[in-house]
Amino acid sequence: MRKAMFEAEVGDDVFDEDPTVKDLQKKAAALLGKEDALFISSGTMGNLIAIMNHCNVRGSEAYCGDKSHVVLHEQGGAAQVAGVSLRTLPNNEDGTFDLKKLDSAIRNPDSIHEPVSKLILVENTLNGKIIPQSWIEELMVVVKKHNLKTHLDGARLWNVSIASGISIEKLAAPFDSVTFCLSKGLGAPVGSVLCGSKSFIVDAKRKRKVLGGAMRQVGILAAAGLVSLEESVPRLAEDHRRAITIARAINQLNSKIFSVDLKTVHTNIIMINVNADSGVSAMAFMNRLHQSIDDNSDDKIIIKCFAMTETFVRMVLYYDIDDSMMDAAIRKLRYVINLLDPQVQI
Repeated sequence: MRKAMFEAEVGDDVFDEDPTVKDLQKKAAALLGKEDALFISSGTMGNLIAIMNHCNVRGSEAYCGDKSHVVLHEQGGAAQVAGVSLRTLPNNEDGTFDLKKLDSAIRNPDSIHEPVSKLILVENTLNGKIIPQSWIEELMVVVKKHNLKTHLDGARLWNVSIASGISIEKLAAPFDSVTFCLSKGLGAPVGSVLCGSKSFIVDAKRKRKVLGGAMRQVGILAAAGLVSLEESVPRLAEDHRRAITIARAINQLNSKIFSVDLKTVHTNIIMINVNADSGVSAMAFMNRLHQSIDDNSDDKIIIKCFAMTETFVRMVLYYDIDDSMMDAAIRKLRYVINLLDPQVQI
């Protein structure tokens, strides 16, 4: 990947003159079955551009799950920048939301008192969980009934494809626009791709410019993205295998404080449940995994993880983690869980 970046042929992408960026965009669009694509700096930017494009009337409203990235981790950009209000629906355990509640939430288009319903946002995966394709098909019935647009936050969509066996094109087909991330599991240093119709991408380029995302000789980054699509996608299955291995190792300890719902480990993300009633918080667990304190070989490992809430710690497997590192992480987890839950036998 570094070699590809070093050797990349570049030009001024602001003027559509970077051949490597063009290659990446053409390849991405073809893989997802869309007419065109745009290289962008991040999935957050891609989601925001999609919202701005689809919600092209002042006073627009978009709908999404309450656990989605666009709500929790994008600084309220839809409202802050685009002037679009997000109306959330409670996410179910499988990542879906109630379509009857969605249907009843859609505004009356003839009412001057209400926002204008414009867009449905779906995230797949959601915290590593694959959204059922059957639910997406049912969602599209509601979408067509109300003549709405759809956007798929597919930051980890390639993980969905590898784990489910469903082609990336089929996963993307129902949606008007799709973003996917080149970093995260695919191992590129930076970047995402936004895909849609030719007219959608023409508008997206204008939005990218005002958001400060129009870059110059960016082919050095696009080259890494091309390597990701060609070489990293098949090996995502290894990330998935390691994630479920770690999750099972945690559950084998039979801790009353720490556990993983194995039904939620579909891809490369592990959500560790921390029983807050025990007096141990997710933050305390995370902080101890970040530290190496004791003179014990199992404590010499540092696990980077994230306390999502008071009761959940998220761990993500990615390109640079191999089996030896997975084994070391399991030893560290066993050690720390035993410290915080002494009834555990190791």
